[in-house]
Amino acid sequence: MGRQERVVRELVDAHGRTYADEAGIRLKDTPQPLYRLLVLSHLLSARIRGSIALATARALHEAGLRDPRRMAEVDWQERVDALGRGGYRRYDERTATQLGDAAELLNERWGGDLRRLRREADGKVSELRHLLQEFPGIGPAGADIFLREAQSVWPEAAPYLDAKALQGAERLKLPKDPDRLAELAGRTDPAVLAAALVRAAVDKKVVEDTLRRAD
Repeated sequence: MGRQERVVRELVDAHGRTYADEAGIRLKDTPQPLYRLLVLSHLLSARIRGSIALATARALHEAGLRDPRRMAEVDWQERVDALGRGGYRRYDERTATQLGDAAELLNERWGGDLRRLRREADGKVSELRHLLQEFPGIGPAGADIFLREAQSVWPEAAPYLDAKALQGAERLKLPKDPDRLAELAGRTDPAVLAAALVRAAVDKKVVEDTLRRAD
């Protein structure tokens, strides 16, 4: 086994947990988990600590705001309060509005089911990324987060390693080519690989730990 393969193996073994899993989402190609991933992607894309975004995603779930119908129906203040319980206070009012508007759009255009959005994209990852950005609060970063995580159940997107994941690869002195990284990772779920690389991009301790283990 070459050094680069060892680095990838050690990275995935120690830090290969998807953000959906950390937020308590058992990701499947069904409406509710996909919707919860969309909300998580929205929260993670803001300039706020990832731990707060994850806690807030769990708080929204605990408040029963786990599907677009319910998210659209509740009072704006109820959304604000749930965001606040997760610690998402800096952006709570704007985000509460965006979550309500995004849920209404999902309900009206795609019947509350992101699989219909997937079918509309017809296998084109660029179109998936474009359609995701139609949701209020989901910009390029949010679309990237969603597709990094969703590629385990939407395989046409794989290997989806965006600029943030490739930044992690660069810090680990790995190739910045998605296909080559997927090859080095072998049978690893590409969403797990992407999450591990993102953790390397945002936390130098992950880089140091991985390189030490690989030596």
